[in-house]
Amino acid sequence: MITEKKYGMLKKVIDMKKILVVVDMQKDFVDGSLGTAEAAEIVSNVSKKIEDFDGEIFVTYDTHFENYLSTAEGERLPVEHCIKGTEGFELDKEVARALEGKKYTRVEKLTFGSVELPRLIENTADGEDFSVELVGLCTDICVVSNALILKANFPERKISVDSSCCAGVTPETHNAALTTMRMCQIDVY
Repeated sequence: MITEKKYGMLKKVIDMKKILVVVDMQKDFVDGSLGTAEAAEIVSNVSKKIEDFDGEIFVTYDTHFENYLSTAEGERLPVEHCIKGTEGFELDKEVARALEGKKYTRVEKLTFGSVELPRLIENTADGEDFSVELVGLCTDICVVSNALILKANFPERKISVDSSCCAGVTPETHNAALTTMRMCQIDVY
């Protein structure tokens, strides 16, 4: 039997605004200059997640320019990638197809984590309770960065990561990032 208290808790969960953050599912990270077999393997999982998702969607884009190699990041990772205006900057084609017909907010970010994303999510929530789920690339760089920024901004909100929809630079660093997020009270499944 469902008590009034349990009903109230269930209603709160059902009414909670759901937010999906699709992190950097760009061609250069899937099968371009920094692509990996593991990244290519998650594309169908991410696409299905998007297709089945009923809620607000934010899509981040790693964003660099022609001067990338002379930036601090470019000096440490001298592989041009996600240069705005190039094919590698664009979303993977299957992911882009999954987003067709869906309303989503595009978030271009100049570094690993978006400091703008929490404000955009808060504005979208408009005072309602919400949860955030993250998927995408790379688990050990941009996914973990964005997850930690969101957890720091929303310590009482449920922040989660679907590990079947993420891939890291290597399987080892992917797993290390998942452990880090779990330790920071981000739900990883």
